[in-house]
Amino acid sequence: MRIISLIIITMFCIGKMVAQTGKEVVVKAGTIVLLQSVNQVKAADVEEGQMVDFKVVQDVMVDEICVIPSGTLVKGKVTEAKKSSLVGTKGRLSINISYLNLPSGTPIYFSNTDVRIKGKNKTPLAVVTGLIIWPCLFIPGTKAVMPAGYEVQATIAANATINVK
Repeated sequence: MRIISLIIITMFCIGKMVAQTGKEVVVKAGTIVLLQSVNQVKAADVEEGQMVDFKVVQDVMVDEICVIPSGTLVKGKVTEAKKSSLVGTKGRLSINISYLNLPSGTPIYFSNTDVRIKGKNKTPLAVVTGLIIWPCLFIPGTKAVMPAGYEVQATIAANATINVK
């Protein structure tokens, strides 16, 4: 049912774009775009530099014209991926939301939009209990995991002119 709704909304959005022929529309810098992660991402399973997918959750409208349809894929780049380790050290995951490509091929870049997820630090627990029972030093911190569907607000970096045909 949800997929059918997305298809109908996207078709409506594309229909509005087709109806407005030969018009240039400017998506302004600072425009907020609502995103969701497509897949679960674990810090232990990714490497720095790896790309991660997000999708646009809600159509972005300018002058009643849909300029970025919901469902558009957005690319994010892993900038930090540290898995949890012994002595209670927590996992860390950082992803920079980078850009999206419109169906026309026009790229739109995002600024200062980072996702930072940290596990819980268990170092004090591991050290204190390790003084009494030495194997407790092997207690790891919790993992850094971004679940599928994790919501993010991304900010468009610069004005983007889109030719609506």
